[in-house]
Amino acid sequence: MQKVIIGGVPEHFNLPWHLAIEEGKFNQAGIDVQWKEFPGGTGAMSAALRDGSIDVAIILTEGIIKDITEGNPSKIVKIHVESPLLWGIHVAAKSKFNTISELENANIAISRYGSGSQLMAKVNAQIHGFDIENLQYKLVKNLEGGIKALTKGTADYFMWEHFTTKPLVDQGIFRRIDSITTPWPCFVIAVRNTVLEEQAVTIQSIITVLNKQLELFKNPLENPDLIQMFSKRYHLRTEDVITWLTITKWNQEKSISKKLIISIQNKLVDFNVIRNTIPLNTLIKELF
Repeated sequence: MQKVIIGGVPEHFNLPWHLAIEEGKFNQAGIDVQWKEFPGGTGAMSAALRDGSIDVAIILTEGIIKDITEGNPSKIVKIHVESPLLWGIHVAAKSKFNTISELENANIAISRYGSGSQLMAKVNAQIHGFDIENLQYKLVKNLEGGIKALTKGTADYFMWEHFTTKPLVDQGIFRRIDSITTPWPCFVIAVRNTVLEEQAVTIQSIITVLNKQLELFKNPLENPDLIQMFSKRYHLRTEDVITWLTITKWNQEKSISKKLIISIQNKLVDFNVIRNTIPLNTLIKELF
């Protein structure tokens, strides 16, 4: 049985993967899929792809594109979640900051350089006319580190997925100033080049199994049991799950749109996330 190690964040977007693993769907296809959790997010997963400790990453689109342009030996094989990601812009509950404009020279908590928390801070800065070259960062590793940094005042604001941090806002640990939506699909599936060379058929089978699993998530608002599963597993209020599901769409297509990837690259250049676009054959791999 082929073993494949897949990395992902401990967030609600990855429930389809967990259910497929728990229900033995990959085993039935002759694949031993092992899941590795990355609370540190995109930066940590990019590093794991580089050092070979994972084979596949369910990773933020902007983060992996940036890292591939900087030499990560991996390729995108599929858009996983085609809807945008909603990022909350958070400060400590008792922070002096009340508006985004006040954050221009504030210290930004980020999990790692190259992480979504850093890249979206750059996007937000670009939108609001901040000087991107003068942004100041505080490395915090993960969400827990972000909580400590804002609470202790070693950083001023922190950007993380809106619904993952919603319980912290409800508890009065964070205060959300605003939210920002990514102008591209939020999660993709990226695979190390050596795995694509040696196990392309296995990766195809994984995508086929996943797409079958995603049929459960086509009309999630019509499935009360699924809503409660999200709520229980990820400690979210039922009403927040419903709100999130209204703006979330998983992708069941096997092919990957070249036009879409070109468009995303151009936007990333516009937002100063990457300096230049790179050839599509360096960035994506068509498996079907």
